[in-house]
Amino acid sequence: MAEAPVIISASGDTALRVASTMADREAGWRLVHHLARFLESAAVPGVECVIPTYDAALIEIDPLDVSLDRLRDFLTHVAAGIDFERPLSENPRTFDVPVLYDEDDSLDLADVARAQGIEISDVIRLHSEPTYVVRCLGAPGGSPMLDGPAFPEPVPRLSSPRAHVPQGVVSVAGRQATITPAAAPGGWALIGRTPLTVLDLDAERFVPYAPGDLIRFRPIGRDEYDALQGTRMSAL
Repeated sequence: MAEAPVIISASGDTALRVASTMADREAGWRLVHHLARFLESAAVPGVECVIPTYDAALIEIDPLDVSLDRLRDFLTHVAAGIDFERPLSENPRTFDVPVLYDEDDSLDLADVARAQGIEISDVIRLHSEPTYVVRCLGAPGGSPMLDGPAFPEPVPRLSSPRAHVPQGVVSVAGRQATITPAAAPGGWALIGRTPLTVLDLDAERFVPYAPGDLIRFRPIGRDEYDALQGTRMSAL
């Protein structure tokens, strides 16, 4: 069997980190997420939690059920057999996310435009033009982590993070974009708000999307924002 294109290292005494070593970032992303899905579906003894990101997965274990060395050998074998050319999802779902790109003082839309040397309308256009792939789920509350829009420059994080960012805020930082499903502190630049309810603690899945799904942002006005307030986010 071919050598697995991953590096597996201990992360403390009860977790392993599996990181892709592939030059092709898309293939590496697919590899770690296929591995994570295999571990979740196979119910591997001792595996307590699997957290995949862009190019790595953290696997937390119960050391009473499995040792790190034994699991490392198993993961090396599994990773070597994964078809990383296979799409993460054969039929990805698409989520339409209406966004009110507001210029009020609580958001950073005008500051982002000024720092990029473009008009506010260009920020809105560049942010709402792409169809984004959900790369992984982040904090808080399962935020959809997305590759960012094609701004001229990476968007710097705030020099002083906010103590409170409300739910539904649409934000950017570096070359990434996301939605905030639950209120939390944050240092990303806020450029808009969606009226949709993203996080549902009563649902089987707290957030409706998964890695490999697609998100489109759609500019709306205040009237539509008010009319859609509290609507649950769902796929088209």
